[in-house]
Amino acid sequence: MTATGLGPTPDASDNPLDVAALAGPRAGERRRWAATSRPAWEERPSRVATALKGLLLAVLAVVMVFPFIYVIAVSFSSYQDVVRGGLILWPQNPTLEAYQAVLKGGIVTRALLVSVGLTLGGTLLDMTMTVTLAYGLSRPGVPGRRFVLALVLLTLLFAPGIIPNYLLVKELGLLDTYAALILPGLINAFNLVILRNFFMSLPQEILESARLDGASDWRILWNITLPLSKAVLAVVALFYGVAHWNEFFAATLYLNDAQKWPIQLVLRQYVLQGGSLADAAVIDPNQPPPPAQTLQMAVVVIATIPILIVYPFLQKYFTRGVLSGAIKG
Repeated sequence: MTATGLGPTPDASDNPLDVAALAGPRAGERRRWAATSRPAWEERPSRVATALKGLLLAVLAVVMVFPFIYVIAVSFSSYQDVVRGGLILWPQNPTLEAYQAVLKGGIVTRALLVSVGLTLGGTLLDMTMTVTLAYGLSRPGVPGRRFVLALVLLTLLFAPGIIPNYLLVKELGLLDTYAALILPGLINAFNLVILRNFFMSLPQEILESARLDGASDWRILWNITLPLSKAVLAVVALFYGVAHWNEFFAATLYLNDAQKWPIQLVLRQYVLQGGSLADAAVIDPNQPPPPAQTLQMAVVVIATIPILIVYPFLQKYFTRGVLSGAIKG
């Protein structure tokens, strides 16, 4: 009320137009700036920033691709190219002599077949055990599933050492056998957690409806769960496959027979440790022998090409498979 009692005093807040008028033109400018402004990471980068990013990516690409180009170029180089010296990025007299000598020697070919067999067989066994255990741990009502899951997660924190592993393999009678390279790492805890979380994120209504229709757990796993999990299965299979293909330390510990060596152990013996390739290659006596450097690079290419062929076909599943398996825990 006013002092005279004639009625309430007019308030500027009762009229929004008066508020805008009192605020002045700067308030309108602030509102327009707030409506049109975006966070810094959403702003369109300047031409200088774009050019710098492109330059940085180009430098990184050259740094990563250069070793591959050099290795491949040297493996196809002739004796004259290597004797001439210098950096070889494109051989002037390309030849397949190094590959022919290495593949005809028998050692690299046998080791390559061993690695392929270990990778395929080991990945199949790993996926079978990991999928079945992950599915069992993802189903509610399974007795002891929390205890088993705790044991699995415990292995992520406390990994066994080299000596306990070796003693275990020795007591099981697995020394100098391929089983020593597969059975100790049959289930990887990290891959198991990824699969379990993905199985738990699947729509439970579909699984329950199948169970009401009389489907068993094996039928639900085979006909429903696995077809819906192709992305994460491809990623985990690639993890297992790459691990088996690159395995050389376990082969060094458990395999004493050189006839059973995988390709990575042959690569370590003849390339890293500088072993003689005379017994690993067949050289034509009527021609000068390929330089040891070209033979070594040929072995490197042979050991790298198979996994490079498989990787691009499964790369598209990487982000979708791993992230989808990490959404729900």
